Amino acid sequence: MEEHARHHVNGKLSGSDGAPAKPTGAISGEFVTEMFEYDGGRQVTVYVPPSPPEAIVFAGDGQRISKWGWLLEKAEVPSTMIVGVHGLTDEMLRLHEYSLGFDPKRFAAHEKFFVEDVRRWTESRFDVALRTARTAVFGVSAGGELALALGLRHPHVYGAVFCASPGAGYKPPAVMPSPLPRTYLVAGTHEPFFLENARRWADALRDADADVVMNERAGSHGGAFWREEFPLMVAWAFGR
Repeated sequence: MEEHARHHVNGKLSGSDGAPAKPTGAISGEFVTEMFEYDGGRQVTVYVPPSPPEAIVFAGDGQRISKWGWLLEKAEVPSTMIVGVHGLTDEMLRLHEYSLGFDPKRFAAHEKFFVEDVRRWTESRFDVALRTARTAVFGVSAGGELALALGLRHPHVYGAVFCASPGAGYKPPAVMPSPLPRTYLVAGTHEPFFLENARRWADALRDADADVVMNERAGSHGGAFWREEFPLMVAWAFGR
């Protein structure tokens, strides 16, 4: 597994990747960014909380979501590590990695990297135990499709799925697998396409007797409600 990693850099992240900048003020946790050999070079950025982590969230679009650690520091939630696998800037290629139905070969390669390689590296690099009940997978938009797919395909790895405003490329299967991870969905009232997708998933998972939260918030696609909902997801999944 370690042969995938070439180097790592410790330090604070800037807002230069297009994600909303962190509000002014100190963050107590730290960031570790590592470059892997996957796909010609792919970074993973980890938010390391100031206290030993009690829970871990793996996320797509990690160049953005790893920065959300400061939100967890402000919230009354257990100490939570965020392992953010960076997404591609090319939207079509990103969709092919994140949404199961477009390019099965590319999806499978990224799935292996995300679920196996990054997870083993995290366990070794940070000396953390990855218990299913304390591990979630998170994504927004197409990344929400990725979170749903990985959660359903690897329920013994991810005990919870956090999904914000999922696309429609990956739809609920006719026959749901078993067991199912606990799932928290959110979508905005001003993004009807994505809200419909989230509702479809919530209904299908409830019909399969899964533990589901479906929250509808005022907001449009990419709005602040994604960030605002994240600590609520962590609190729901991991409590105190």
